Amino acid sequence: MSSPSMQAPGAPGADPARMPRLVSGPGDTVEDDAPALSSPPGRPPARAAEARRGSRLLDHWWTVCYLVTSLFTAVAALALAGLAIGGFFGVLGAGVGVLVLVPAIWGSYGLSVLERHRIAAFLGLDIGQRAPSTAPGWRRALGLDERRLRALGWVGLHGLWGLVAGGLTLALLVQGVLLATLPLWGPVAGGVTVLGTLRVDSVVGMTLAWLVGVVLVLGMPWVARGLASVDVVLARWLVGEDPQAQLRRMSERVDTLTTSREDTLDSVEAERRRIERDLHDGPQQRLVSVAMTLGLARDALDRNPDDPEAARQVRELLDEAHASSKEAITEMRQVARGIVPPILTDRGLDAAVSALAARSPVPVTVTSRLPAGRLDPTTEAIAYFSVSEALTNVAKHARATRAGVELGTARGLTGDLLAITVTDDGSGGAVVGGGSGLTGLRQRVGAVDGELHVHSPVGTGTTVAITLPLRTREPR
Repeated sequence: MSSPSMQAPGAPGADPARMPRLVSGPGDTVEDDAPALSSPPGRPPARAAEARRGSRLLDHWWTVCYLVTSLFTAVAALALAGLAIGGFFGVLGAGVGVLVLVPAIWGSYGLSVLERHRIAAFLGLDIGQRAPSTAPGWRRALGLDERRLRALGWVGLHGLWGLVAGGLTLALLVQGVLLATLPLWGPVAGGVTVLGTLRVDSVVGMTLAWLVGVVLVLGMPWVARGLASVDVVLARWLVGEDPQAQLRRMSERVDTLTTSREDTLDSVEAERRRIERDLHDGPQQRLVSVAMTLGLARDALDRNPDDPEAARQVRELLDEAHASSKEAITEMRQVARGIVPPILTDRGLDAAVSALAARSPVPVTVTSRLPAGRLDPTTEAIAYFSVSEALTNVAKHARATRAGVELGTARGLTGDLLAITVTDDGSGGAVVGGGSGLTGLRQRVGAVDGELHVHSPVGTGTTVAITLPLRTREPR
């Protein structure tokens, strides 16, 4: 059956105006129909374009509002700059000027924070903020660190430019509105004075003045954008995010991701080779032995099916094949445990690390401060194998009498972290890349943007600190 809406072009009741044009005639182009296909439902293309134009025009007038309000912030900035200058000379003179200088610096910093939000609200721009200060606490308290001093420099420049730009914008806007509305009140007043100097009272002069007013009002948003761009440059330079520092961080991030990708590929390839080697040296050899033993048993039965001695030999061969098959199963389980340990899947990281400590030839103490619940499976797996590699290094190279593993969480700049610390009282001297397995550990940790730090003075033991970013746990 066909629904009523699926009518043929020639069917009764079909509206030709509503039918899609499958074949374009002369003069028809695909672009003619494109706006109709891309417009939101219920809104004609022309109205959508008008809405976008109206939104852009409104944004321009928000820029005008930003410059007008700059008059108020410029006055506050000049007042703070004056207080700071007076406080500075007061410090040089009697020393009591610090009571004025410090509040002026902090007030400048507060005004710079307000300016960032004002630029975001009126201009729709996020200029960012400077990196956190690394100065000593007493300097931050007095406002003598880089962020506060740069804000103090900004208030001086903003006070001067804000008065000029805001005053010019307000004067041109008021003059433009007065001239644009000249036909309403000009004949009654008998003329108008343009810019406070030129008196116009003739019809031609008033017409020209009206045209100038219309041009001023219509062009005011674009003039305002040019003036406001200077404010944005000053704010971004002194109180916003440093573009060069941002580029350096992005470059470092790209380098880190490139190195991490290469390390991940190397780590995956090394893991693949390990699994291949374990399968080749263990279960594969056992299964070949089982096949050969079963073949010998079959040949013995074929040669002497009724000989008791042949039957005894067949029984021995079958017993040997049975034992080899069980050993192959055991080795397969060990290989599988090396990929994903069952205890890690079933009981979590705490129990899996405790099982590693119990199997270690060096006595290991495990301290866990992990939160309740399970971690992300990828994070758990990387943490488990990292601890396993670290404890293997302790057993092989450290000549230690005891070791310790601490599991917990920490707060980093980018979020919560899983913190792992493995310590021993061995001979020390461990170096990443020195053939102790720490290179593979670094690759494994770096694959998920983790960090590895090794402190291993000669003769005083080794501390391996690992941090892994915590992710939202995904369902298994």
